[in-house]
Amino acid sequence: MPGINAEELAGLLNAKYLQYNVPGFIPYDPISIPHRFSRKQDIEIAGLFAAILAWGQRKTIISKCSELMQMMDNAPYEFIINHQAGDLLRLELFRHRTFNATDLLYFVYFLREHYQRFDSLEYAFVPLQDGVRDVEQALIHFHQYFCSLEFFPERTRKHIASPLRNSTCKRLNMYLRWMVRNDGKGVDFGLWHSLTPAQLICPCDVQVIRVARSLGLITRPSNDWRTALELTQQLRLLDPVDPVKYDFALFGLGIEGFKA
Repeated sequence: MPGINAEELAGLLNAKYLQYNVPGFIPYDPISIPHRFSRKQDIEIAGLFAAILAWGQRKTIISKCSELMQMMDNAPYEFIINHQAGDLLRLELFRHRTFNATDLLYFVYFLREHYQRFDSLEYAFVPLQDGVRDVEQALIHFHQYFCSLEFFPERTRKHIASPLRNSTCKRLNMYLRWMVRNDGKGVDFGLWHSLTPAQLICPCDVQVIRVARSLGLITRPSNDWRTALELTQQLRLLDPVDPVKYDFALFGLGIEGFKA
């Protein structure tokens, strides 16, 4: 690894993980949106929107997610389940980059359809019947399920990534990290148990990829699903039980402008 040996790398990443995986990190990150709630379904819904809308500056993401939660009366699950047609009119004003009212209204429709059948969004990724055994299969299943309902607008497909489309699936991997990891630090929620932290794939945003490449953790020149797998496999050498904890470290180093 250029400029740093394996022992130094482990020491650096473990130190930065401990520095950034703390409650003080929450207010400055999109994960602050689901942290406003205590009900499981509210956390799931707020977390999904916060993850899906997570591109651009974090301050803007948090502001737009806050706006959306206000449109849902700061009770997303109750809004999803009990809204009337007239309540949807206010959602037509929502925009964030290429995510618009058409996309939002389908998300609301999908979520209501799902929660009328299940008590957790976990089963949208890992269905009750056997068949989904890892994160790749879970992401593929969620994409297919999400895009399968009546009235699905084709334009909304771009907001739900899939390994089959060779995406890094950064936002959904981040969402799964939030829902699956629970290391007692108070940042991630650990609400879901069908997947384990050991199975998670590291979210690959621009900062993480840049730092990981500079540390020699990524050798692939492109940014795609195999890049995410390569990075995660390298992180498993450092911690096979909880490799994605190093997302905190890589992201934090990115914020600091780290260069190896």
